[in-house]
Amino acid sequence: MRKKTFAAAALLAAATLTLSACGSGDSADTSVAAVSEENGKQQAATVLDQPFTKPDLVLTDTQGTSYDLRKETEGHPTLIYFGYTNCPDVCPLTMSNIAVAKKQLSKADQDELRVVFVTTDPDRDTPAALGKWLKGIDPQVVGLTGKFATIQAAARTVGISVEPPHKDKNGKMVSTHGTQVIAFSPKTDGGYLLYGEDATVDDYTKDLPKIMKGQNP
Repeated sequence: MRKKTFAAAALLAAATLTLSACGSGDSADTSVAAVSEENGKQQAATVLDQPFTKPDLVLTDTQGTSYDLRKETEGHPTLIYFGYTNCPDVCPLTMSNIAVAKKQLSKADQDELRVVFVTTDPDRDTPAALGKWLKGIDPQVVGLTGKFATIQAAARTVGISVEPPHKDKNGKMVSTHGTQVIAFSPKTDGGYLLYGEDATVDDYTKDLPKIMKGQNP
């Protein structure tokens, strides 16, 4: 097992190069940079020695209501993921893994944890579409949509690269985006842990109790 520690600035350079073209007809993974080059079984979490600042982001939730990310999640353990509902692979798997692991927490901790899904495809992911999709995964997840430029800029501040949705060679609309999940501490509100798309249900199940306390896994 290993625990990775990176300066946020260095990680930003790597993370912005790690993208997944969800929904492409061929191999969905277009990663061009890896966070770690180690082999074997690895610790799921990347521990940042310089945590990311939580994005100053105000978007629209699934009820059509304005949602101030910093205000609504302040003091809460928070997981943030950027993706889209039409993604056939990485996005639903990631969110389902988190949802299954979350159910292993006590009811009080489930209510305390904030899981936020920010769409990278806002033209198609309306509040209603987000709400319907998330209802099948975990109704407690906060789904957010808004202007693409606003979402893209916010993602960039935490090292997540998001490209405008486009049609692939088969004419299918896809969204290319970084696939990291960022965990924010309830103590500092800083994004201090990063999970890649290979993180499993077991990884989140093991780590969530510590994330609830703002501890390193």
